[in-house]
Amino acid sequence: MNRQGLTVTMVFLAESANYGEGVGNISTLKKMSRGNYEQYTYISRQAMRYNMIQQLGWDDTPVDGKSGVVQFAPSATIQDYPEIDLFGYMKTSSKEEGKAEKGGALTRSAVARLSNAIALEPYQSDLEFLTNMGLARRQNLENGIAQSEIHRSFYAYTISIDLDRVGIDGELSISQTDKAERVKALLDTIQFLYRDIKGRRENLSPVFVVGGRYVRKNPFFENRIILKRGKIQIDTLQEIIESNSDIQENTVIGVASGVFGNDSELKKSLNAGTVKDAFIHLKKEVDTYYG
Repeated sequence: MNRQGLTVTMVFLAESANYGEGVGNISTLKKMSRGNYEQYTYISRQAMRYNMIQQLGWDDTPVDGKSGVVQFAPSATIQDYPEIDLFGYMKTSSKEEGKAEKGGALTRSAVARLSNAIALEPYQSDLEFLTNMGLARRQNLENGIAQSEIHRSFYAYTISIDLDRVGIDGELSISQTDKAERVKALLDTIQFLYRDIKGRRENLSPVFVVGGRYVRKNPFFENRIILKRGKIQIDTLQEIIESNSDIQENTVIGVASGVFGNDSELKKSLNAGTVKDAFIHLKKEVDTYYG
């Protein structure tokens, strides 16, 4: 059977990387709660996508606001713009142009699907106290005071790519070589991803990677990374890997040395290599699929 689904789940370490709407003079992190009342910060998939597209240099797809909403321009095609090839689009054209149906909307669902990056460690209500004393002293002015929520944690997220849909949109189709190059460029960017926020540059490069190219287009390892006392739970991952021959034969794992308390056990029990080797393997899988 043809293995058309590429899915990768990654873990990175970052600090306070996505803020929501503030309250008064407090900048609040984006958070979600679980049934045990613990709060977990997260970086939205939109924020992750923004950084990926920017660092890929794909943020030049034309847009317009003629429909009353900022959308991708009707003239933009997947042949010319990789952004809308991998991450989809909604475009509105007039019926007179003969380009759209049912209200003039053309859509393409995402080929590369991102999850939110969710903290693996709960938020403990830490606050940073801020003033503008350095500037205020220059003119003997009063300090401005602000507070900002802070959280340093490991985060996990997943990307899943439908390899059979890359570079194909109706009658449009790009070469197999270009399809492979687009997917590999995305993987390269993910491997060295970063995020600029509040004067900081946060390193979002993964320190743990698990995934592969499979028959089923299922994000097998999403929500399966469990961190306890600085150790990744191996049993959870082993159960998934051993649940199916396709997963067992085609899964690759990479881990950075010295980051987790059980990295030696991860390498021994799960045959994990380095993060670099995992991405090399994934890119070879892409090349194999596209011939």
